[in-house]
Amino acid sequence: MKLKQKLVEKPWGKEVLPEMFHAKSEKKIGEVWFEAPKGVTPQLMVKYLFTSEKLSIQVHPNDRQARRVGLPHGKDECWFILDAEPDAVLGLGLKKKVSGTKLKTAAILGEIEDLMDWKPVKKGDFFYIPAGTIHAIGPGISLVEVQRNVDITYRIYDYGRPRELHLEEAIAVAKLTDYDMKYSSEVPADMSASLLVGAPFELFQIVGTDDEVISQTGSKEWQIIPLEGSVTVRGKLIGAGECGICPRYSDIDLSQNGTSLIACTKT
Repeated sequence: MKLKQKLVEKPWGKEVLPEMFHAKSEKKIGEVWFEAPKGVTPQLMVKYLFTSEKLSIQVHPNDRQARRVGLPHGKDECWFILDAEPDAVLGLGLKKKVSGTKLKTAAILGEIEDLMDWKPVKKGDFFYIPAGTIHAIGPGISLVEVQRNVDITYRIYDYGRPRELHLEEAIAVAKLTDYDMKYSSEVPADMSASLLVGAPFELFQIVGTDDEVISQTGSKEWQIIPLEGSVTVRGKLIGAGECGICPRYSDIDLSQNGTSLIACTKT
C-alpha cells in the first residue's frame, strides 16, 4: 500500500521543498511523514527532513529504558543524506567523555554545543544512531530518516526556543561519550549497498533490479522509499517522494529501474 504523505511544520524547516513533493507552503516545513491508515501500526517510520536552522540536541532511550516508562521499545534511527550545503554538520556524540553533572550544567548555561562532536557531511553519507546517542542535525541538510516507530525524544538543548526540555530523563539514558564511526559509511550513488544490518531494523540502497544485498528471510514489514524513478508495491506505483509498505519482499517490483531505499524489520 501507499502511505499517506503529511507535511509537518517545524521552526527549523524550509519554505521551499524539492519538486518531487509538489508542495507549496507559506510555513516552514521541516518534515514529511508517511502515515498508515487507521488500524495499521508500522514497526518503522520514514521521514524526510529539511533544515534551515539547527535542530535540538536530543537523545532517545533503549528498549529497557523505554519499557520502564510504559513503551514497547526504544528508539534507534538512521540518516541517509540526500543533500548538504558545503559547511553542513551533524552533531554525533561528545568530543570526549563527560559526567552527567557537566552535561547538565553545559545545557543550562548554553555551552553544550562546545561539547558536541560536529562532523561535516555530504550527499551520500549514512549514519546509524543507536539509542542513547546524543545527536543533532545542523542547517542546510536534506535527509531521509528511518526510525523505530515510537514517540519518545528527550530534548537536552533547543537554542532558546520555547519548547520543553527533558534534562533529567536525557542524562539518565544518554551515552556520555563519543560516537563510534563504525556506524557511518559513504554510499556510492550508482550501486546497490547494504547500509544497516544487525540492528533492530535493516536498510538497503537498491539501484535498478540489483537486489542481491537483501536477505528476504523473516521480515514481516518492508518499507520502500524511491529516491529516483519509481517502484510498484502490490500493484501500486510508488514514486520519488512517496513511501510504500508491504508484508513480503516478493510484493515489490523493481523493474522500473529506479533507485530506492528499502527498510525492513529484523526478526
